[in-house]
Amino acid sequence: TNQVVKVANSKILYGVYIAVTLLSIIAFRSLPAVICAMVPLVLTSILVEALMVFLGIGIKVSTLPVIALGVGIGIDYALYILSVVQTWLRAGASLSEAYYRALVFTGRVVIFTGCTLAIGVGAWAFSPIKFQADMGILLTFMFLWNMLGALILLPALASFLLKRS
Repeated sequence: TNQVVKVANSKILYGVYIAVTLLSIIAFRSLPAVICAMVPLVLTSILVEALMVFLGIGIKVSTLPVIALGVGIGIDYALYILSVVQTWLRAGASLSEAYYRALVFTGRVVIFTGCTLAIGVGAWAFSPIKFQADMGILLTFMFLWNMLGALILLPALASFLLKRS
């Protein structure tokens, strides 16, 4: 049973990433922008799986929705930041100016959303129900790491991958 769950989770997770990648290609119309958005998501997924091993949380049917939800929220953060960056780059701004304007315009929203979601589900970590406590820890971790990835790693990648004006 455990082997079947592990294989099924892997296939479904790959499907989630393929869907998010295709939708990102449609949204950004730029492969370098998609790479900037996806790398933080993949890194967060790898880190959350490492956290699961560290905490002794096995791969179960219940952990897949957590990772899928983390990917969905993470791509939202990237959409907020990257869409504004792209708009300013197309208007002729430098990458540094575009990133600054993105932070002014949507950075607070990303931080507020990430922290609000993390605090909300972080409270689950104190639940006497092990499933709920585990999900609270994993979701809090993913929400915060995806937020940091969108605010820090995404622009760092953009400095190498996106064309400068």
